[in-house]
Amino acid sequence: MTPAANTEVQPTSGAQPQRGRRRLTAWALLIAVVVVLVDQGTKAWAEATLSEHERIPLIGDLLGLQLAYNPGAAFSFGEGSTWVFAFIAVAATVTAIVFAFRVRRPGWAIVIGALGGAAASHAGDRLFRQPGFAQGHVVDFLAYGNWFIGNVADIVIVTAAIAGALLMLRGTEN
Repeated sequence: MTPAANTEVQPTSGAQPQRGRRRLTAWALLIAVVVVLVDQGTKAWAEATLSEHERIPLIGDLLGLQLAYNPGAAFSFGEGSTWVFAFIAVAATVTAIVFAFRVRRPGWAIVIGALGGAAASHAGDRLFRQPGFAQGHVVDFLAYGNWFIGNVADIVIVTAAIAGALLMLRGTEN
């Protein structure tokens, strides 16, 4: 007679137990909150400390700190369409929340949480910063040479997009 070490039946369809999915959802949402807090905290620091007209070099001319208010998207593209970017940021945030409740893999929980947090932080800037509702400018302060000035949420978006692409290339299902 063999001992009954583990009599719990595991699903054969590959479905994760509900408790595991709730845990992944919680992780995705926690990551999103952390991204928002770090991004908004660094933006508050930048506004209190930096100047729009002065660059503080960190690594020569390659990387520095300089305050900028961006009404557009990357490279200030679409400066007259701030409300469109506000809508896109809100839609991306809602989409990330929906996917957070459907996530089944830890890697995807991280990617979805990171993208959702960055989108939510940008949405907050677009909706509530000056010059007015849905016309707000995103606070940027990380100056990359003479190319562009970004923020923590921008770094998170690029990093999470690369991680998501790698997960897709590996064939990792959500």
